[in-house]
Amino acid sequence: MSFFRAVPQMGCCFRSGFCLFVLLVCVSLLGFVSVSAEIRKPKNVQVAVRAKWSGTPLLLEAGELLSNERKDLFWKFIDSWYHAEGDTNTYTAKGCLTRILKHGSSLLGESLASLYEFSLMLRSASPRLVLYRQLAEESLSSFPLVEEGNSEASENLEIKVSDSLLVGVNPKSPGGKCCWVDTGGALFFDIKELLLWLWNPSEGAGDSFQPPELFDFDHIHFDSSATSPIAILYGALGTDCFKEFHIALVQAAKEGKVKYVVRSVLPSGCGANTGVCGAVGAGDSLNLGGYGVELALKNMEYKAMDDSAVKEGVTLEDPRTEDLSQEVRGFIFSKIMARKPELTSEIMAFRDYLLSSTVSDTLDVWELKDLGHQTAQRIVHASDPLQSMQEISQNFPSVVSSLSRMKLNDSIKEEITSNQRMMPPGKSIMALNGALINVEDIDLYMLIDLVHQDLSLADQFSKLKIPHSIIKKLLSVVPPSESNMFRVDFRSTHVHYLNNLEEDAMYRQWRSNINEILMPVYPGQLRYIRKNLFHAVYVLDPATAQGLQIIDMITSLYENNFPVRFGVILYSTKFINKIEVSGGELESSAVEDDSQVKEDISSLIIRLFCYIKENHGSQTAFQLLSNINRLRMESEDSADDALEMHHVEGAFVETILPKAKSPPQDLLLKLEKEQTLKEQSQETTMFVFKLGLAKLQSCLLMNGLVYDSNEETLINAMNDELPRIQEQVYYGHINSRTDVLDKFLSENGIIRYNPQIVTDAKFKPRFISLASSILGGESLLKDLNYLHSPGTMDDVKPVTHLLAVDVTSKKGIKLLREGIHFLIRGSKGSRLGVLFSASQHIDSFSLLFVKAFEVTASAHSHKKKVLEFLDQLCSYYERTLASPVSAENTQAFIDKICEFAEANGLSSKGFMSSLPEYNDGSMRKYLNKVAQYLNKELGAESGVNAVITNGRVISPIDASTFLSHDLDLLESVEFKHRVKYIWEIVEEVNWLDENPDIDPDMLTSKFVSDIVMLVSSSLAMRERGSERARFEILSAEHSAVVLNSENSVIHVDAVIDPLSSTGQKLSSILRVLQKYTRSSMRIILNPVSSLVDLPLKNYYRYVIPTMDDFSSSDSSINGPKAFFANMPLSKTLTMNLDVPEPWLVEPVVAVHDLDNILLEKLGETRTLQAVFELEALVLTGHCSEKDRDPPRGLQLILGTKSRPHLVDTLVMANLGYWQMKVSPGVWHLQLAPGRSSELYVLKEDGDASQGKSLSKRITINDLRGKVVHMEVVKKKGKEHEKLLVSDDDHSQEKKGSWNSNILKWASGIIVGSEKTKKKDGTSVDHRKGERRGKTINIFSIASGHLYERFLKIMILSVLKNTHRPVKFWFIKNYLSPQFKDVIPHMAQEYGFEYELVTYKWPTWLHKQTEKQRIIWAYKILFLDVIFPLSLEKVIFVDADQIVRADMGELYDMDIKGRPLAYTPFCDNNKDMDGYRFWRQGFWKEHLRGKPYHISALYVVDLKKFRQTAAGDNLRVIYETLSKDPNSLANLDQDLPNYAQHTVQIFSLPQEWLWCESWCGNVTKSKAKTIDLCNNPMTKEPKLQGARRIVSEWPDLDAEARQFTAKILGDEVERQETAASPIQPVTSKSDASSKGTEPSHTSTSDASSKGTAPSHTSTSDSSSEKHSESKAEL
Repeated sequence: MSFFRAVPQMGCCFRSGFCLFVLLVCVSLLGFVSVSAEIRKPKNVQVAVRAKWSGTPLLLEAGELLSNERKDLFWKFIDSWYHAEGDTNTYTAKGCLTRILKHGSSLLGESLASLYEFSLMLRSASPRLVLYRQLAEESLSSFPLVEEGNSEASENLEIKVSDSLLVGVNPKSPGGKCCWVDTGGALFFDIKELLLWLWNPSEGAGDSFQPPELFDFDHIHFDSSATSPIAILYGALGTDCFKEFHIALVQAAKEGKVKYVVRSVLPSGCGANTGVCGAVGAGDSLNLGGYGVELALKNMEYKAMDDSAVKEGVTLEDPRTEDLSQEVRGFIFSKIMARKPELTSEIMAFRDYLLSSTVSDTLDVWELKDLGHQTAQRIVHASDPLQSMQEISQNFPSVVSSLSRMKLNDSIKEEITSNQRMMPPGKSIMALNGALINVEDIDLYMLIDLVHQDLSLADQFSKLKIPHSIIKKLLSVVPPSESNMFRVDFRSTHVHYLNNLEEDAMYRQWRSNINEILMPVYPGQLRYIRKNLFHAVYVLDPATAQGLQIIDMITSLYENNFPVRFGVILYSTKFINKIEVSGGELESSAVEDDSQVKEDISSLIIRLFCYIKENHGSQTAFQLLSNINRLRMESEDSADDALEMHHVEGAFVETILPKAKSPPQDLLLKLEKEQTLKEQSQETTMFVFKLGLAKLQSCLLMNGLVYDSNEETLINAMNDELPRIQEQVYYGHINSRTDVLDKFLSENGIIRYNPQIVTDAKFKPRFISLASSILGGESLLKDLNYLHSPGTMDDVKPVTHLLAVDVTSKKGIKLLREGIHFLIRGSKGSRLGVLFSASQHIDSFSLLFVKAFEVTASAHSHKKKVLEFLDQLCSYYERTLASPVSAENTQAFIDKICEFAEANGLSSKGFMSSLPEYNDGSMRKYLNKVAQYLNKELGAESGVNAVITNGRVISPIDASTFLSHDLDLLESVEFKHRVKYIWEIVEEVNWLDENPDIDPDMLTSKFVSDIVMLVSSSLAMRERGSERARFEILSAEHSAVVLNSENSVIHVDAVIDPLSSTGQKLSSILRVLQKYTRSSMRIILNPVSSLVDLPLKNYYRYVIPTMDDFSSSDSSINGPKAFFANMPLSKTLTMNLDVPEPWLVEPVVAVHDLDNILLEKLGETRTLQAVFELEALVLTGHCSEKDRDPPRGLQLILGTKSRPHLVDTLVMANLGYWQMKVSPGVWHLQLAPGRSSELYVLKEDGDASQGKSLSKRITINDLRGKVVHMEVVKKKGKEHEKLLVSDDDHSQEKKGSWNSNILKWASGIIVGSEKTKKKDGTSVDHRKGERRGKTINIFSIASGHLYERFLKIMILSVLKNTHRPVKFWFIKNYLSPQFKDVIPHMAQEYGFEYELVTYKWPTWLHKQTEKQRIIWAYKILFLDVIFPLSLEKVIFVDADQIVRADMGELYDMDIKGRPLAYTPFCDNNKDMDGYRFWRQGFWKEHLRGKPYHISALYVVDLKKFRQTAAGDNLRVIYETLSKDPNSLANLDQDLPNYAQHTVQIFSLPQEWLWCESWCGNVTKSKAKTIDLCNNPMTKEPKLQGARRIVSEWPDLDAEARQFTAKILGDEVERQETAASPIQPVTSKSDASSKGTEPSHTSTSDASSKGTAPSHTSTSDSSSEKHSESKAEL
């Protein structure tokens, strides 16, 4: 076998004899490499991310993972573990992992077991255990006696919780006990006490105690009774006390005494009490996987590295050995070493030499040309293509030179070119079983969840006997898009139109060309087309003030030629109430005398309206309504503008008088008694009732879409509808002959509107999986007998309605009767099942009714008149519900049942024989079983009334308005959107051919209907988008990786550019997927065809756990790490982390500068090590207010029940976005006290309680964060009040406006800032008493050791020149651990305050990828939300600035009401004129005489900034410009300058910022601050410039360095006067660095883009300005 993998262009294979030649080369080279190898040994980099919380036991995590699969598996796992207790002698972490996996896997299918193994290694269930710690701590602290014995834990909690990071603390074992039971009334630490309580659980709990709250994630024992007292066991599987408590509580649950719940917690100090494997994982810090680490080659332009010597880092642990199987320049050294072990040191020296000379960060143009295609060829031809893709993309700088020398196969190039006609080059997309996944946001946790959902479904379906091929089909069919486009089909004679754009003479001069709707118009301009495109039909009661005002609005718009067809549907509220009382039937309500009619003004108006319309036309009829409103408004004697009868009569006379042939009064009397008109008014009201629109009082139907009814809504509704009409016109689906209303209502029309069924797009319907309950051993649904419409019993029914009915309530029986009426009216596609339960003690009469119903459903459901019989039975039972029951009543009821049976053609014999002898106990047991099931699935208390349609839950049911028509609506909506495509697949199955094991007798219509019900309910539970792509049109013969796996139900389609950041991440993720799920894959490679620069200039590792992370010698778990072997020594690298979107991480161990890693400076240290910490998860959300803009400035607080305010934030105008920091736990989100909660209430799931301010419960139990959608509504009477009150309002000022007191409570926004605290030794020391007055707030940002060194100098320069108290604010994200260690001591020593703040980049805002640009963005984009709301003003000072003046002068300066104040660039250094890009081209035109300002120093008036929505405006402008890569080259400076016409800037006096590059030496003596700008002409190193330009800099530097050394225990080395020759650093500097003339963006160039220019010329001013233009090749 060859040791050398020949590259293709060599065209020959080397035989094994070639080894001798290789070794001779090695040995001959050793002569000149041995010296350098000695000095330049290869160096490695190792990175870990650990959780902030302490480790959690692996055994407990396993139980949580299994419960995610099925609730009962948690309990089976406990039993399995205890049964096998004595069969092990392993104590190592790896041994324990293997044992835990064995027990868990035995409960799962093969594919799920493999994923379970990976999830356990990934530690993805750890956050759930942290959540239990929070609940355990609350349990202990709720009992004072316990608190006293647990004072240490409480103290510990105080310290932790006061830190707003909110990380769950492991409770200390109370009194040495490791388990306890919480019943809400008491805590039991001793099994004997618990057993005493179990004798009589209800006695022990007094009335004053609330039962503990239970959550969806809780483990409730399956034998527990829903109504029994709750007993929560806090403890850990593996401890002796847990076993004792568990056995006792399981027995009690079986006896119906308790509702037994387990929350897994291993209190600190209990690790020694656990059995084998019980504490593995708990003692170690928790290292996480599922993130990426990048080491980017840094293009150094300026010498900007710290020249301080770094002390030797403490080795955290032995770095892993190097992988010798990886190819290095064609050699595979593992094979060479195996052949020649005696030459090991020489071979390794040769390998080290090769490694140190392989890195490329530039190539010639001709070498780049086909690089993408060559990469694709190398991957496709590899024996393991996914591994090859990973190695190439993640080590690209080291392999690029060998790739560029490959001979290219034309077929690969041709196929890629052909595919790119249909797919943009370099685009990456991915789909899992047909559903597209956003590759930009993908992370391992999300993907594992998605895969787990599909594998779990496949497992369920196979147990339901569904053939494998059909399972694959069901999982890969993407449902139709979840449309919220439900249109109410209101077409009928009850609609009264005012106008018709197509026929009325007044519109004749309008154009009829429908294509004009596609023409662009000015914003807000209407299109006048002679076509009924918009039908605005208002549903209203004409006797209400609101209804009449709508009529006036319609009339006014009509008279002003508004291009809408207006109509009304009128109804009577009083008549609606009568219909509801009578159970929704018109007949029983129709009988009413004339006196009642006279009282019902609405009904009279409808009659008069119909008469006038019929005899005098629509215009006159609408005139009647306008006259009624006018008389109502003019009337002086009516209270509250209420409508009275004389108003109606007067208006009728006035309207009809000019046209009447007989006296109008006589006509009025006649019409009041007219029977036809009376029926007409009742029918129109009944029509509104059946449409379900009466509850809305008045509403607008825009082409059938339901809206509120006001003028603003009409415009919004038209704007919403316009793009839909335009799309249909564009594709030719609507032309001049199309009836638009008919088309829309025929395609999307529904017969009835019910907001519970037709939900708002923001609120996802609730679903439960019916399949998982059946597979979990629940027999209820298996044995259920269904009712069918007459003659359809043998048909397959795709839709199943399950009615949960409280048999002891009239509402429940009303719901049941509506279900029976639904079937009587006839439904071919639905069947009905009934689940009876009882909310109160059930008597024998009700039990008899349930038994009679069961007998009927099982024995007589095929009979013709069975439904009529049941209706009569229900009606009789309903009437007798309230009467007392006796034995005679029971017999009389049996007789009545038999009578009804005979009357409807059912045999009474069955009832006569079964009813008198039924077992009372078994019926009660059945009802209890139903109650348990409903409690488990719906979380509902017993006696709930609900409808479950193929898994979709509608609850609670309002019996007065939920009609049989709502079941029609449910059937139609669910069938169309979820069930139809499933039914079509299942219908095609040839069961006996595809599944020979199946019993032919099983194949009934019930079996197939059950399958459709169970499958559709399960599929509704998974998170999946409805978007899909047509991957099949792309060729995959030569340039694709195709991995087939017949048995896998997971299929991945992907298009990937392997030479992209997405490709780097996906290559690792796809390998994991392939390894643990054996999924089939079709990966089409899509590299950019013609490259002009290297596509990747970094090394990348995606961190994935392996079995090797678990020690095989002891019980420790090291956890996964990113390991970079043999990194380039002389290249400067910068480290970035690519973490899942919700993670906030920070470095906690890093001796070296992670921004400027130069490995040749490591000395003897072989591996540079860094540890980051997951500081918190980000909770994000969007807050909306119906039909209004988001409530900008609304304040939200988050906390626990006992501590409601731990973090706070405010809502942005941009999408109503907000974010807060959280950790795993149960949190409560609410409006902050003050103006927010005075004006608003939270609207919870469509219901706003005006009386109390609600809180929203949020559960964080994984590492994926959460996105919360919430809606607020203004309180009654506050609708017109503003949230933000301007300070210009003097009356408010006197009261102390909200803004002037902005939230004294706001201690630390989202961000959860880290404040200076006395206990940390970081509070201000005012001993000397030299600082007095108002505090000056200064904000700065630094990254890397050099800029942190500058930052300390800046701090000292401020403090030495400023006499007032100073508080510094630093962006936490990029500070090194050393700086965070030193700054508290520095604050103590020099007497200042500081605070660390952070903000996670919002997902909706265009992302920056380069670290430096992200840092610039933080300077300007989040100023309104990154600071606490109580902060009113802040000054930004660049880290590399030296202050020479009192900053109080700047802080107090009047900036004339502007939100921002900057210093303009000075212009007296004429040498730099060539670089002043703002004096020409785009910038000159855009600025229109305004100055271009420097961003190194600026003042922010945060009050004005928030009031004027400056932050929102800046983000909108940024979003528009940043998508053009040539814009905002100098982001933090270009953005405010570009936006200054919108966000005004006050220009500070020139002396406030002096910089040698731009100002020259003439004005230096007046400078109040000096900034160390980079000089694009001289490229002088930063340190050298600092020492030369600023006389006091060396002394300040020496002072700061000595102080730092004292704190860190280092020695300070003597500094040379000149900077040491260090590699230059990346800058934002000029494009003329190559020695060419500065290329300024021309006017035409910039204006053609329409965006801010890309400055390829410099304008450096702050830390490092203006980025390098693209490499010139």
